Amino acid sequence: MIKTERILRLRSSRGRRVRVVREHYVRDRVPCYSSLCQADCDNGAKVLPGDLTHYVVPDAGVVVDYHEILEFRELHGIVFTQTACQALKSKGRRFYNRIRELVKDPRHSCVLFANEFQEYSYCPREKGESQEKWQTRCVYSAAVWYYNHLAGMMNIVMITEDQEAVAEYSSLHSGVYVISVQDYLKNFWPEVEEVHELYASISRSLREKEGEGSKKKKEFSEHLPTEILEAGIKSGRYLQGTLKVNKHRPQKEAFVTSEGSNNINNNINNNNNNTDLGRVLIRDKNRNRAIHGDVVVVELLPKSEWRGKGTSLTEGHGDEKEGQDGHSKPMPTGRVVGIMQKNWRDYVVTFPIRDGTQSQTRNSQRILVVPWDRRIPKIRISTQQADALQEHRVVVRIDSWETTSLYPNGHSVRVLGRAGELETEVQTLLIENCIHVPPFSEAQLREMPVSSPDKPWRVDPSEVAKRRDLRGTHLVFSIDPKGCEDVDDTMSVRSLDGGKVLELGVHIADVTHFVKEGSLTDLEARSRATTYYLTDRRYDMLPPVLSADVCSLLQGVDRYAMSVLWKLDAETLDVKDVWYGRTVIKSSYQLHYELAQQLLNGEEADVPELKELGAQEKEAKLKELRQALKTLTHVARHLRAKRGRGGALELEGVEVRAQLDETRNIAALVPSQPLEVHETVAECMIFANQQVAVKIQESFPHQALLRRHTAPRRDLFFDLVVSATSRGFSISTRSNKDLAESLDRAVDPEDPLVNRILRIMATHTMSQALYFSTGSQPLDQFYHYGLALDRYTHFTSPIRRYADIVVHRLLMAAISMDGGVAPLRPPATNKDVQELAQHINGRNLAAKVVQRQSTNLFQCLYFRDRDPETDPRCVTEAVIYSIRDNGVLVFVPEYGMKEPVFLAHRDGRVVAVGADGRCHWLKGSVRHHLDHITTTSSSGTSCFRIFDHITVRISFSSSTSSCHADYLKLEVISNRPPHSSGPRPPPSRLRSQLVKEVQQAEEAQAQEKEEASRLPELSKEEREFRQSKMPNLYSLLEEVKELALKEAP
Repeated sequence: MIKTERILRLRSSRGRRVRVVREHYVRDRVPCYSSLCQADCDNGAKVLPGDLTHYVVPDAGVVVDYHEILEFRELHGIVFTQTACQALKSKGRRFYNRIRELVKDPRHSCVLFANEFQEYSYCPREKGESQEKWQTRCVYSAAVWYYNHLAGMMNIVMITEDQEAVAEYSSLHSGVYVISVQDYLKNFWPEVEEVHELYASISRSLREKEGEGSKKKKEFSEHLPTEILEAGIKSGRYLQGTLKVNKHRPQKEAFVTSEGSNNINNNINNNNNNTDLGRVLIRDKNRNRAIHGDVVVVELLPKSEWRGKGTSLTEGHGDEKEGQDGHSKPMPTGRVVGIMQKNWRDYVVTFPIRDGTQSQTRNSQRILVVPWDRRIPKIRISTQQADALQEHRVVVRIDSWETTSLYPNGHSVRVLGRAGELETEVQTLLIENCIHVPPFSEAQLREMPVSSPDKPWRVDPSEVAKRRDLRGTHLVFSIDPKGCEDVDDTMSVRSLDGGKVLELGVHIADVTHFVKEGSLTDLEARSRATTYYLTDRRYDMLPPVLSADVCSLLQGVDRYAMSVLWKLDAETLDVKDVWYGRTVIKSSYQLHYELAQQLLNGEEADVPELKELGAQEKEAKLKELRQALKTLTHVARHLRAKRGRGGALELEGVEVRAQLDETRNIAALVPSQPLEVHETVAECMIFANQQVAVKIQESFPHQALLRRHTAPRRDLFFDLVVSATSRGFSISTRSNKDLAESLDRAVDPEDPLVNRILRIMATHTMSQALYFSTGSQPLDQFYHYGLALDRYTHFTSPIRRYADIVVHRLLMAAISMDGGVAPLRPPATNKDVQELAQHINGRNLAAKVVQRQSTNLFQCLYFRDRDPETDPRCVTEAVIYSIRDNGVLVFVPEYGMKEPVFLAHRDGRVVAVGADGRCHWLKGSVRHHLDHITTTSSSGTSCFRIFDHITVRISFSSSTSSCHADYLKLEVISNRPPHSSGPRPPPSRLRSQLVKEVQQAEEAQAQEKEEASRLPELSKEEREFRQSKMPNLYSLLEEVKELALKEAP
């Protein structure tokens, strides 16, 4: 190791030039990360292959400006130098982190070479040499070192946009070629069209940026330096948080959720001490070029400038998940003074129809494109295809946002297709949610077991010997949605010890047997984190050979499983023992929910697995299956009742299933119907997840992956409380138990939809449950609010959730430790587990959002070709559940949708109701109250109350002209329900009522036992003959008998 000096020329916080001299150490042995290395470098696992035609070394300018091109997997053998990456770091840490992740990922053929620490490639900066020239010289020196180090066995290509460098270095060294990026792509990668299009787009953007004048009027103030921002946050002068733009008022309102509101300095405003500064309103240009999702620093405005958020309905949107503060109640308001982290991503935009106002040059046009996401501002890009791309969806990236521009500058990446086409819209949803699901690579598929219809995969006898074999002893079956292919959970239940003990089993696909930690398949699964379910398709986390075949617990085939087996007291259902481990199972039945419910109800049911059996054998098998389902349901009711006593919530979701015809067109929208068997399966899975959570947390107290659910913000319950109060119900939100009991009581015998809507509203207030590492949170933060459990995780769906794969590995490590065997791999650190948890949380949220957006898309497709004036399917019943300034929010039971209905328009017209209940528009006024809204016109006053049943007409509204997502428009046509709906059905027994009955029965049983324990202890004879103490009926009869004998002659 050789010591040198490195001279840095920096600027102080006051702008002065500072000369800094630092010690710098270089060494001879620095890893080259090439498989051709003959010098025994310590290269580690990831190396560049030796069968390439060349390695490519991009200079600093290329890495800074064209790093997106270098991210394509089609480009192989990339050597990033330390010099180039440090230059990229100065542009922004998020870009630098992307390159670091790229280098770590074995799916990308690239490495990072620490050229500034290699003795023979290090180049000190010469006096008077510009930084750009020095960086180019450093990269060229690294390229020459690579060629010499590999003994000339690999050609090296250095790419640069500096034409002077091309002229200077191209002929200096044989085997090291220096060419421009454009020439490199044209000569080596002519077939990758996307790369060429991206290069052209970025180049145009860079030329436009260079040609912009610097003497323009400033539209925004400059952001404060990072040092000042950090000092202000520490002192409490500023707040730091994430900017969330209100999608209903994207031009006017945004909110910042503060990360340090407790540190607010009193110097901001002495009256702020009693004000909740957790959420700050940011209006209009006070965002100061911050974009939705950025981590920003905010300065509070004086209280005289505080404003309240709006509560009126806006066109094309549903309700917003905000507390009803009301615009009359001002809230903390501020302005953005700096951006700590820009979380820019790929955005889908639409090229609007040209209006003649766009600027144009000889070779390109500067176009303002409109993002699909309303929360993102218009983006200015340069293109030569403005006319051809009108009404097309295009992926763009933001490059910069100058203080002199009202809009950010960007460049196009690729064209998706014409707006409105199904494939274009589906791809739009994926990109907007940062979901990248390319086909599985050949290298990943080579890791998979071989299985085909001709030669199906079979279990290995040697592996079976290591596992507990349940194939001949347990009746195993699965219950899933109809048509399910990725069956990752099965159940079993049987009696032991003459009926005194029940054995409950949950058996989960053993994915970790096939997906080894650190493999290419594992890295891809980790990246995706979950399976993405859309209305007409799904994108699997694992290759199909695993998800739909080898790992799927299909009926009639042997499969590896991870099992949890409980021994329960048959009478009390108390847990006596728990066993965890790897098993071999063979599922006897693959049931769907509707079929399982028919069997449970004792109805006639056609079980496919029993078709070929004789009548007697079929009846016996059917009886066995029915009894297993009944026992399972009995156990599930007990488990649910136990959690219910602890405060578990019985919530209600809005799930709509789109029925597709043979041509994949939407035929009908069918809301999901709740069945008790849904709860039975869910309760068994919750029981297993809870049991595994306890096990891995006890074994790994600081690095177990658990799942927690925090209590929702109290202000989010406002609409729920108002709606319940309108029907005379009281909702307590002090705890989950109070909320659960309140919802159980809020039942209207005349209208079963009241309780369902209240539960839907309660669901809407809930925060997102999150994965976390146990070392990152105190023990009291492990609690799951919705399930009322102290510890919880996910173990039961490893085919579609990566978190479950991690938990399976932790469980197996815990089992090994119990047996005195150290795990093969040391467990991940708390930091690593927490980073993984945050990644999975983000992907889970994206999966949830894209599924909801896909449902909305197909709802629009369903109504797009229907005439709302003539098609009876466009007229339906709706129930009002919330009041807004200019309308109401309604729930449509037939289609399972929640949408706004306007009662007032901007032109001064309001909905007026005639004597027959029909609605029409007249000039008038509107007045809203907490539980009702009234309209007044020349025809009189009309009133709409919460939980009123009305008739609405649904129509499709295209947003092609506005470039955003299509939406449905609901219009009230009568203040009464439709005549076709007939009388309301009698209220059905809710699941919560069923659970309540079980709770009452258990409480009564417990009371009987308690009373029995108070009775006096029986004598030996009394216990033996079960007789009470004398006098009793037996003794009286004996006395009569003796008297009769004495009186006999």
